[in-house]
Amino acid sequence: MSRARCHLRTALFLAAVSPRGATTGVAARRGLSAWPAPQEPGMEYQDAVRTLNTLQTNANYLEQVKRQRGDPQTQLEAMELYLARSGLQVEDLDQLNIIHITGTKGKGSTCAFTERILRNYGLKTGFFSSPHLVQVRERIRINGQPISPELFTKHFWRLYNRLEETKVPMPEGCWEGRGDSSCVSMPGYFRFLTLMAFHVFLQEKVDLAVMEVGIGGAYDCTNIIRKPVVCGVSSLGIDHTGLLGETMEKIAWQKGGIFKCGVPAFTVLQPDGPLAVLRDRAQQISCPLYLCPPLEALEEGGPPLILGLEGEHQQSNATLALQLARCWLQRKDHQAGIGELKVSRPSLLGQLPLAPVFQPTSHMRHGLRDTEWLGRTQLLRRGPLTWYLDGAHTTGSMQACVRWFRQALHRRERPGSSGSEVRVLLFNSTGDRDSAALLKLLQPCQFDYAVFCPNLTEMSSMDNADQQNFTVTLDQVLLRCLTHQQHWSRLREEQASPDLWSTPTPEPGGPASLLVVPHPPHSTSSLVFSCISHALQWISQGRDPVFQLPSPPRGLLAHPVASSGAIILQEAAAIHVLVTGSLHLVGGVLKLLEPSLSQ
Repeated sequence: MSRARCHLRTALFLAAVSPRGATTGVAARRGLSAWPAPQEPGMEYQDAVRTLNTLQTNANYLEQVKRQRGDPQTQLEAMELYLARSGLQVEDLDQLNIIHITGTKGKGSTCAFTERILRNYGLKTGFFSSPHLVQVRERIRINGQPISPELFTKHFWRLYNRLEETKVPMPEGCWEGRGDSSCVSMPGYFRFLTLMAFHVFLQEKVDLAVMEVGIGGAYDCTNIIRKPVVCGVSSLGIDHTGLLGETMEKIAWQKGGIFKCGVPAFTVLQPDGPLAVLRDRAQQISCPLYLCPPLEALEEGGPPLILGLEGEHQQSNATLALQLARCWLQRKDHQAGIGELKVSRPSLLGQLPLAPVFQPTSHMRHGLRDTEWLGRTQLLRRGPLTWYLDGAHTTGSMQACVRWFRQALHRRERPGSSGSEVRVLLFNSTGDRDSAALLKLLQPCQFDYAVFCPNLTEMSSMDNADQQNFTVTLDQVLLRCLTHQQHWSRLREEQASPDLWSTPTPEPGGPASLLVVPHPPHSTSSLVFSCISHALQWISQGRDPVFQLPSPPRGLLAHPVASSGAIILQEAAAIHVLVTGSLHLVGGVLKLLEPSLSQ
């Protein structure tokens, strides 16, 4: 669709709307109605989420974007049309001071660090991220907290009804939302939430909004933003190859699509190829791009920086967040008198200017220390069980996860301690990701048991709309889990040793194995469960003081490995459980282990 046609259709949509009742704010200026959304007695938060779930079209949406890969402008024009139908224009988004962050791994953690630092300055912050772990309202936050169920419900119905009343049949060949070219036009799930975030942030009058790019950059619906304050690119890796391309250079080109003329941007150390692509992308549109110095460079002359998120890989996320926060504060300093930061003159490194080296303020230090970002290098200690939660789902992030897990085990080693310790892997992977490659990276952890299950909290999700997924069937997700198990069995066979009782050789410089109990036979060391709840019941054996269910489901111990493993788990002095491969899996586990997150 051409830009002229887009504007014409937008005008027709707006002309077709008859204002009803009072109008306020932006809607009033556009002549659009801003009446409260009708609230029937039964319209509660879960009703809103169930209706939102009817817009789940991720797989179809990605397929459509692949076909339109050569014309990202088409995607942005479609988003501009939805924005207009919602009562806003692109110019209205210029009111928001947006920090726009993309990347393959670490972009969510970078957003969390950045938001926490700036909130420490007394600023009112907005934060948009994806995916959610337990409740969808986690994706839109004010001052670090998910918006309330009441606020989510109010904004959801207001936006949904607004889009419903302005929809028209799509022209032949167009697609969006809930079906094929013959359907009416409603935005898909992620686009809808992006629109809703804009409305919430404008109404709440936030001082700044940290926005995480979804998939990609050039094609992402958040890229409708014209004037961000600053942009950031976290570590790059191979992911979503069908959409972004199969090489790091192609992916870097996509991620650099968020750069804007004259808007400063920062990135962390990348391989030479992607770094050169980012540099060229920035130069083409006159975007000043800087390379962040390592975190230790900012620690010189001061105490070490303490990070609230564990893992060495969080250091690059923290240094990027510091530069993004500093850039925003410099602008704020000019407007509102926030104190200057001490900076050094930039130098050149790899033909990319080095970002300033400065002494972090106390607000910055406390922000890094106090950052919380659930499901990323997170530990939960419950009696004899320690749960290690990390939503790693790319090869790079999985390598970082393995390093973190092994180092955490090493720190917990207690010389002279008695009793057996068991390691359990709980894994799932979705989409087009190479689960065999991810599972191979997990082999050095020397797990006693590998458990696979779909990202379903319970067998029935009727009462849990936040975690419903209509893009796949139960048969599909269970077959994928069986594929994971087959990959794992092959990997174990390849590494089989004649001496099953021998202690594995530790990695050079890595922690020694904590393995005390013998491995089960390699061909039977893995299990598949139909949902997360069943998997956790088997792993915990009633020994987690929080996760307590009245009785295990019938047949839970029917498999010989399940029954023999249950005895080992019941008698183990310590059980170490790594949950990884999918953020949705981690979210389901958190929902069961931390019931307060569902309240």
